[in-house]
Amino acid sequence: MDRKIIKGKSLQEVKPHTKYMACTFYLDYVDGEDLQNTEFDNCSFRGSFRDWGRDEYGLWMAICYKNVRQVMRWIRPGTFMMGSPNTEEYRLGNEQHHQVTLSKGFWLAETVCTQDLWTVVMEKNPSKFQGKSRPVERVSWNDCRMFIGKWNHEVPEWELCLPTEAQWEYACRAGTTTAFSFGETITQNQVHYDAKRTAVVKALLCNDWGLYGMHGNVWEWCEDWYTHHHVTTTNSLRAPDGSERVIRGGGWLNSPNSLRSACRYSCLPNVYNDDIGFRFCLRSKK
Repeated sequence: MDRKIIKGKSLQEVKPHTKYMACTFYLDYVDGEDLQNTEFDNCSFRGSFRDWGRDEYGLWMAICYKNVRQVMRWIRPGTFMMGSPNTEEYRLGNEQHHQVTLSKGFWLAETVCTQDLWTVVMEKNPSKFQGKSRPVERVSWNDCRMFIGKWNHEVPEWELCLPTEAQWEYACRAGTTTAFSFGETITQNQVHYDAKRTAVVKALLCNDWGLYGMHGNVWEWCEDWYTHHHVTTTNSLRAPDGSERVIRGGGWLNSPNSLRSACRYSCLPNVYNDDIGFRFCLRSKK
């Protein structure tokens, strides 16, 4: 597709398939789809959306809270098979294989929330395994919602939320259909598991979409109430209510069977443990 060319403008939006030359942008939020097939020549970015780029994994942007920086990855919309096929080793009964369509893309944190970021927002650190670049843990689903609420109140240009379970698995798989995003098996050079404590959030490999620690290190809270059965769905949360919230990804003390892309567990929303953390996404403003 040919690009439209715009020169020397002051703009408050970006459109795809456009080449901008010597333009100044004043942006607080950009949907990643608006950056598809764009080109910027001698342009400047002001406002909240100014720290961004493209690399081998795709689009990224960074958001800050009191100078603590968190990189976000753009996860493009798409359709995938959620759950596990009957042939997958260690498959559980709550992993019904079914098609899910995500019609909107979203920005997802490239790592779980660190203790550094949690502390600057909440002014305390509940973690057992202390370290600024380690995951925050010993946080309940309710605690995570308090973190998100405080951030959204104080930095309204970025509307944080927890990913849905479907968003989480879609991002974890990163286009793969195997038991893990790294293949049918994993090693401890790829994933942090069967260990004695958490690891720093970028200690090991990222997946093909630039996301670190989707398998292992700490379990991750999702927005959804837990339900045992899957249904074919588009975008929606899995259940309107319930008693427990979904956790995904496995933790530092687990074996590989609990770290599979399709593996699902749940906890009461007030439960916390030293192997449960979270990563957040940005809510779409379209």
